[in-house]
Amino acid sequence: MTLEENFAKIDEVIEKLSDDELPLEESFSVYKEGMHLLDDCRKIIDDVEKKVEELSQGS
Repeated sequence: MTLEENFAKIDEVIEKLSDDELPLEESFSVYKEGMHLLDDCRKIIDDVEKKVEELSQGS
């Protein structure tokens, strides 16, 4: 998934977690999904930062 797609999914996770009617077990599952999405975002951003750094050093 792209960074933008991950952000959209994170928004969905936040919306789900805001629901007071969500059972605890499901809340935990949704929370874990959100944490995995955040990890994916960090990896994507780290990769882009490395590429930018490589380009900057090559100039």
